[in-house]
Amino acid sequence: MTALVIAEHDNASLKAATLNTVTAAAACGGEVHVLVVGEGAAAVAQAASQVAGVAKVLHADGASLKNGLAENLAAQVLAVAGNYSHILFPATASGKNVAPRVAAKLDVAQISDITKVDSPDTFERPIYAGNAIATVQSGDATKVITVRTTGFDAAAASGGSAAVESLAAVADSGKSQFVGAELSKSERPELTAAKIIVSGGRALGSSEKFNEVITPLADKLGAAIGASRAAVDAGYAPNDLQVGQTGKIVAPQLYIACGISGAIQHLAGMKDSKVIVAINKDEEAPIFSVADYGLVADLFVAVPELVKAL
Repeated sequence: MTALVIAEHDNASLKAATLNTVTAAAACGGEVHVLVVGEGAAAVAQAASQVAGVAKVLHADGASLKNGLAENLAAQVLAVAGNYSHILFPATASGKNVAPRVAAKLDVAQISDITKVDSPDTFERPIYAGNAIATVQSGDATKVITVRTTGFDAAAASGGSAAVESLAAVADSGKSQFVGAELSKSERPELTAAKIIVSGGRALGSSEKFNEVITPLADKLGAAIGASRAAVDAGYAPNDLQVGQTGKIVAPQLYIACGISGAIQHLAGMKDSKVIVAINKDEEAPIFSVADYGLVADLFVAVPELVKAL
């Protein structure tokens, strides 16, 4: 029984989500192999070989694989799928794009967004916005799985010494082409990888107030900035900052929620945070039910005072 982890990377460095997925794969039992698919990604394959617990790295390198097009990436996974009992993807935009294609081609049921491995064929995953946990048992010969990375600790990025084996790259499917990408650039930590997040909600009232109140606190703490869906829908913050069931799932060391009531949709995206601090003038706000520390106060007074104290 061997598990294959599909590495997520940018052709230059291994993304943190891969390390969490390796931990999930190790829990399935047996060896863990990592597949690195890209162009000019030798450094990524080398980094993957250093990850603790990885027994082998498969490296497919070719122009058709440069931009991670789902059709080509899925074909590369399928080329080696017969050797594995488990195929695991991080539950990221890329993983969710490719995993269903692999599962469909293998004619198996995808097991989505797992947060725990009970046994090699039994897994736990949240349902109903995290209000219930489903235990799923699969009888499929090959289990195609997406992993909620916040549910697993990251494997150590060093300490391993896996062999790197080269694979022939699959041909371009011709079904899609990469046109371009517009990537937002920020000096702040990426939201899903940040250790500290400061989030604002609808109570901030405007985009100006959102920036005026949230940004200084985030700057002081070296934190990423998040937002509730209500704040994003109201135009106070861009949608790539949205935390929640339909946004980004985060689990930082410290999550500070300012003016967020704590709707189920939002809680589903951040309740696994190690320490949660809530600032809200409504003492009945649901956010206080998950908060480790709660401050019933006007955020327009409390947050600037907190910034001064820091």
